[in-house]
Amino acid sequence: MKLWDRAALIRLSILSIVLIILLCVGYLTMIAMPGKSYSGTIPPLTPQESLIRDALRRDGEKLAGEIGERNFIQYQKLAATADFLETSFQAAGYQVSRQGYKVDDRFYYNIEVEIPGGKNADEIVVIGGHYDSVVGSPGANDNGTGAVGVLALARMFADKKPNRTLRFVEFVNEEPPFFWTADMGSLVYAKRCRERNEKIVGMLSLETIGYYSDVKDTQKYPAPLNLLYPTSGNFIGFIGNTGSSKLVRDAIASFRGHAQFPSEGAAIPGVIPGVGWSDQWAFWQHGYPGLMVTDTAPYRYPFYHTSEDTPDKVDWERTAKVIAGLEKVVADLVGVDIN
Repeated sequence: MKLWDRAALIRLSILSIVLIILLCVGYLTMIAMPGKSYSGTIPPLTPQESLIRDALRRDGEKLAGEIGERNFIQYQKLAATADFLETSFQAAGYQVSRQGYKVDDRFYYNIEVEIPGGKNADEIVVIGGHYDSVVGSPGANDNGTGAVGVLALARMFADKKPNRTLRFVEFVNEEPPFFWTADMGSLVYAKRCRERNEKIVGMLSLETIGYYSDVKDTQKYPAPLNLLYPTSGNFIGFIGNTGSSKLVRDAIASFRGHAQFPSEGAAIPGVIPGVGWSDQWAFWQHGYPGLMVTDTAPYRYPFYHTSEDTPDKVDWERTAKVIAGLEKVVADLVGVDIN
């Protein structure tokens, strides 16, 4: 073998080793998650979970059934939704704040409630979801399930005393034409947080969390994630960008430690399609860690952004299981004993 051929082979070997190391590190930090996804038979609802299911269904039917499509086209219905959420928070014992902003001579509102923290009150955890629906859809799953999920969790924590400050926020204008623009409700909110120098240590966006199937090939992914995750759409996903890796890992570890429900997680680059498709994206823009809790929306849900996204398509029992698991996740994140 010639000397220069040997040198080229050595360089190629070194490059291959470095590439393998990088792939292993990437897998361990972005794909491999603590704990193990639940794979057994999902237990029947407990009495408490049955109450959660009933409340979710009732509120979901209010939003997507009685009110229906709610957005800048159906502005009065959007306003009615904001009123319903505000009244519901107040009934749970909260003092409600509205963050209003103007777009084309109309006011839009983020709805916020807060539980002040104790010894770590300067650290803030935000649990949020958007309450608007895309034009032409009643939005039962997208994002009626997320909006009523936030409301359900707020009720659970109304009488708790967390170490960290806990906020529940219903965001407006996540859907087009506001998506990823300065008028997106969550971006308006996150911008104000940064202007106030607020220390948000974690944001959980509840986005389209109500559709599940045990049938194979019901779950799709953007490449190359299709090589790494299950093909049955029966799990809840915890998805963040690489900068939110610790939050993703902490959240899914807590969920897997408490909930008997399948779960998958990833902390991957935000440029991968779908990773930034909700309100957690807004918090990333201002340097805050955030993740999306989701059934993966268009990668699973056949009625996504259609007129058929109605309450009867939602699996309220499994959604209740997810919310019950998230109660434990939120408790761990804010430092409160709920047992």
